[in-house]
Amino acid sequence: MAFNHFDHGIELPQLTRQTTESGRKYFTPTGDAFPSVTTVLGILGKRELMEWRKRVGDEEANRISRQAATRGTAVHKLCEDYIDNKEDYSKKHMPANIHMFNTMKPLLDEKINNIWFQEAFLYSTELRTAGQVDCIAEFEGELSVIDFKTSRRQKSASNIQNYFMQVSFYAKAFEERTGTPIRKGVVLIGVDDSEPQTFVIDTEEYLEHFKAVRETYSELYEKNTLHNN
Repeated sequence: MAFNHFDHGIELPQLTRQTTESGRKYFTPTGDAFPSVTTVLGILGKRELMEWRKRVGDEEANRISRQAATRGTAVHKLCEDYIDNKEDYSKKHMPANIHMFNTMKPLLDEKINNIWFQEAFLYSTELRTAGQVDCIAEFEGELSVIDFKTSRRQKSASNIQNYFMQVSFYAKAFEERTGTPIRKGVVLIGVDDSEPQTFVIDTEEYLEHFKAVRETYSELYEKNTLHNN
């Protein structure tokens, strides 16, 4: 299948970024420095993460984390290159990653078309946050923010509220930058030894949740930084 890339005539700004011990920051054309959306949402579940690391041990936790990050990057790249109509999209990828992508491929073929952007930088001055969106395209005929994830096991909606807030942030930032609203958010998850999962949300439903997390992040980190300086 060849995906149509929609000629929308919109240019999004290029951002620079820097990763430090405290997380990733993006620098906007106006000189603002905003934390990444994943850094902001990273404050959720920190205690559970620490308890998990303590339970399995640092060495095993690091191994699992590295494996998950490597797989996630690879499968995401496969999705991106396939949607970009690259014939050699699977070249040099590991068989396990190609297998996971192949479980997701029928959903891409059936549900996604008219691609607006992939891997585009977005930021919101109102939310003081930035990031790089996976894909903005039509999903089942409606313009959507689409995020590609991978997982070792099936997820429930209650366990991935941070994913929903992430795509909601991107929808808000996209509207702020372009004037085009997006109400549909899609999280597509490739799962080890299982069928992929698709979650579709109303982005406005989760925006207030993101705002609350952003305010907590500010209270925990930014205000402390200003006080210490």
